[in-house]
Amino acid sequence: MKNRTTVERKSEREIVVTRTFNAPARIVFEAWTKPELFKKWWVPKSMGMTLVSCEMDVRTGGKYRLVFGQGMAFFGSYTEVTPHSRLVWTNEEGGDNGSVTTVTFEEKGGKTLLVLSELYPSKEALDAAGTGAQDALVETFQQLDELLVTLGASAGQA
Repeated sequence: MKNRTTVERKSEREIVVTRTFNAPARIVFEAWTKPELFKKWWVPKSMGMTLVSCEMDVRTGGKYRLVFGQGMAFFGSYTEVTPHSRLVWTNEEGGDNGSVTTVTFEEKGGKTLLVLSELYPSKEALDAAGTGAQDALVETFQQLDELLVTLGASAGQA
């Protein structure tokens, strides 16, 4: 059975995306924090974009910068890093309208429940951002599933 990604607007300011991965939290966390792995799954293939640069200093106070082939960049700072269980970062490319992203990794029976929350400073900021990025996570999470299989974390899963 394939795992399903859900995207839900939890409040005027928050979107939450959840999915269970057939891999231990340690492996899923590494796919989020090692640039060489992150580059393999983060960009939806259907968008025809490439991630040309992926700089990630994954530690509390560390910075990240993702640059796409079209010159579009996303950047911010990690405000909390708890190995294998929690990541929190700012999205600073939006200026004062930037969101804060929290990703939690909860392992149960060798599988990982991942919950990603995007919290915006206002309803207007979330409305302006739309749900395109969160909807794209449905595809990117499928790509993450495929990567986890190649890493041997989801042996026997398609």
